[in-house]
Amino acid sequence: MAKILVVTSGKGGVGKTTTSAAIGTGLAMRGYKTVIVDFDVGLRNLDLIMGCERRVVYDFVNVINGEASLNQALIKDKRIENLSILAASQTRDKDALTQEGVEKVLNELREQFDYIVCDSPAGIEKGAYLAMYFADEAIVVTNPEVSSVRDSDRMLGLLASKSRRAEKGEESVKEHLLLTRYNPERVSKGEMLSVTDVEEILAIRLLGVIPESQAVLKASNQGIPVILDDISDAGQAYSDAVDRLLGKDVAHRFLEVQKKGIIQRLFGGRE
Repeated sequence: MAKILVVTSGKGGVGKTTTSAAIGTGLAMRGYKTVIVDFDVGLRNLDLIMGCERRVVYDFVNVINGEASLNQALIKDKRIENLSILAASQTRDKDALTQEGVEKVLNELREQFDYIVCDSPAGIEKGAYLAMYFADEAIVVTNPEVSSVRDSDRMLGLLASKSRRAEKGEESVKEHLLLTRYNPERVSKGEMLSVTDVEEILAIRLLGVIPESQAVLKASNQGIPVILDDISDAGQAYSDAVDRLLGKDVAHRFLEVQKKGIIQRLFGGRE
């Protein structure tokens, strides 16, 4: 049975779509048939980050409305054999997503895939609610700042009370914390919350810490999931996070201030 994984947060701009793309790609690279579904109706950024925006003919809403079959709307990634993308609609209202329609599509996807990664919009509007409602596991993405962490705490409350698992009294959604844009130098200066601070506030399992990196922006602009940039710190950190998601015991990296050698100080290091 496929596992439904939602990538969510209370605050916008924390790196949910980057995370959805990286985690989904990482799972597919490890042999799992994976589909990443964009729930952000009206905006639609997943296809840009995955580099397949010109290949979108039909979208999630078309499938819900019976205007296209699921196989017509699914876009197979050209780099990773086991990976597919289901884009959101740019022209529809967020109310185009219905609980019955989403459930029908997810049930169809369950028959084809091992992992369904739901890229949620920010906040608590309808698309975000539907993205998390059917989830088996959740990756809560947050930045190391007070407002982002507080909003993530709100999302944890909703996962615990408003998901289908909660409504049916089943085992709760398994929650993971992913801390993005982490800068140890700024933490040491008191400009950012530390990993320990965030863990104490949210009290959920730490899946990964993604360092602040120019590689993320570069990869997004090129339409390449950053996990494919295995030289960058961010790419390596996402790869570690995927391994932890699959149950491997992997030590956390990039939590301390890195001392640069003389060559790096003179010429700058790869981020």
